[in-house]
Amino acid sequence: MQDHLKGLIITALGVLCLVPDSLFVRLIDADAFAIAFWRGLVAGALIGVFVVVRMGPGAFGAVLRASWHSYAYILLFGISAPGFVLAISLTSVANVVFILASMPVFAAIFSRIALGELITARMVWTMLGVFVGLTILLLGSKENEMTSLAGDVVALCVSIFFAAALTTVRAARARSMLPAVPIALIGAALVIALFVDVMAPFAEFWPLLLGHGAFIAFASGLMVLGPRYLGSAEVSLLILLETVLAPLLVWAVLGEDPGVWALVGGGVVIAVLMLSNLVVLLRLQRVAV
Repeated sequence: MQDHLKGLIITALGVLCLVPDSLFVRLIDADAFAIAFWRGLVAGALIGVFVVVRMGPGAFGAVLRASWHSYAYILLFGISAPGFVLAISLTSVANVVFILASMPVFAAIFSRIALGELITARMVWTMLGVFVGLTILLLGSKENEMTSLAGDVVALCVSIFFAAALTTVRAARARSMLPAVPIALIGAALVIALFVDVMAPFAEFWPLLLGHGAFIAFASGLMVLGPRYLGSAEVSLLILLETVLAPLLVWAVLGEDPGVWALVGGGVVIAVLMLSNLVVLLRLQRVAV
């Protein structure tokens, strides 16, 4: 029980550290890729220090020598991280986080294809409900001046790429992929630096740029530690907090109205995922009894 409570607290704190992510992107008036550079560089450096302290400097070489899964994860995660910032710069925060909430659905599809895992009846209904919500959300992209179909498509691609990255982690479950995270983040940042003037916004926005990366690093560390003491359904429910709170925070601070379509479509996605995970929790409780 004590471990379970510890897992809830650590995971909840990790989710809360993720909530301001979109707000940081909005507050920093700079090129999206320059923001992504500093986000990745700072977060990657801090997570890298965490890896060295907990696992030793040899962890980076070990994960690279492990298998092709490591390189697949680095590539997929390295694309997803700056993709998130680009999506936020193109469309509303609400649209992005609601679309990213569909990640478990794509992860289930990839797990079926790559790992041969069966898709249960519950997951089929979950997929149908999520796709209905996403359809509503995408149809409303032309009705709100804060949204754009291009940004929604980028967010959808990020959801797909990150779901694929999670599938590679599950395929290589015998080895921790944590050392691959800073490699992916810093690697993506170095690629961005070849094409974008990343120093342009630093003089004016350095506190926000460094704070942004620090929040991501803390969130990543806590999200690695906390779920070790929880079931996947509980973790999924806690992550939905970020989906709800992020657009509300941006709305409260900057007055960014998500619009009716986003609220309806996002509400459908959240409700379906919440119901699906609650069903799993109830089944687990029955088994325990």
